Amino acid sequence: MLLTHWLATHCPAGPHFEPMTKVIAGLAKAAVQIASHARLNGLGGHDYGQAAGGQNSDGDAQKALDVLADQLIIEALAGGGVAAYFSEEQDATILLDAEAGLVVACDPLDGSSNIDTNLSVGTIFSILPATGDLANAALQPGRNQLAAGFFIYGPQTILLLTVGKGVATFCLDQDGQFQQLSWQPQIPETTSEFAINAAYQRFWPTKVQDYIAQLLAGKDGPRTRDFNMRWCASLVADAYRILRRGGIFLYTGDSRPGYAEGRLRLIYEANPIALLVEQAGGAASNGADRILDLQPDSLHQRCALVFGSASEMAEFTKQPEHPAR
Repeated sequence: MLLTHWLATHCPAGPHFEPMTKVIAGLAKAAVQIASHARLNGLGGHDYGQAAGGQNSDGDAQKALDVLADQLIIEALAGGGVAAYFSEEQDATILLDAEAGLVVACDPLDGSSNIDTNLSVGTIFSILPATGDLANAALQPGRNQLAAGFFIYGPQTILLLTVGKGVATFCLDQDGQFQQLSWQPQIPETTSEFAINAAYQRFWPTKVQDYIAQLLAGKDGPRTRDFNMRWCASLVADAYRILRRGGIFLYTGDSRPGYAEGRLRLIYEANPIALLVEQAGGAASNGADRILDLQPDSLHQRCALVFGSASEMAEFTKQPEHPAR
């Protein structure tokens, strides 16, 4: 089934039905273009992994493909249905159509440090109802999301999408159309895989130190089985793997300057990933509280993010809190 047909039959009925189908179709159109540019990196003078000379709203250096992806998404959404666009790459809100009923929050190109290493990157998006002051309309708890998903650009270009009724998957075919896959993500309740950046272990809170030590102890430790570590440094790649076969992902706060609250963005990354994970039977928190219940207080707010298989999330959550070592 084509994505356009799926949207016509699966988006919830009501006032947001038509604009939401149009918005998701627009995002898919932009994703086709982004995937095409990503494939050309290094060919014909296209150097999309180079620094673009600017910084995004959080002070991170922008890659050329970061900027291009953001522009392509803005163009795709300007066709209607979107009142305001919120981007990790933009300092301020982009107002589009004040009469529209939806707002979109987006990380245009997650994992852009991997562009030149030929690893998967992606586009993460969240669709919310337009409310009140449009310039701040994305400041809603993640549970208010009407739809969320991400495109992952790798060996295949895949869309994972939820409109609040499970997670559907689509693959970009040779004709430039997204075709539905038979796979419907359902995260296994238990896992023997974890994802964390072990390079910064010395900065982790004691709770994280203790938890990872239990996993590394393997079958001889308190968990009585061996665990494997996976880490892609691309949120969409790690999330895709967990949605595919289970696992737990940890990017908590630590003692480094500027990392106390974690480094992922609540609106652009944590909320849409959390909705997908919960719709696939998993759980997502900041280490203590459910991600989708957090009330954002700024458009570029950072947060800790832990998500994955339900039983492993419970194991991590029950770890006692201790002062940092």
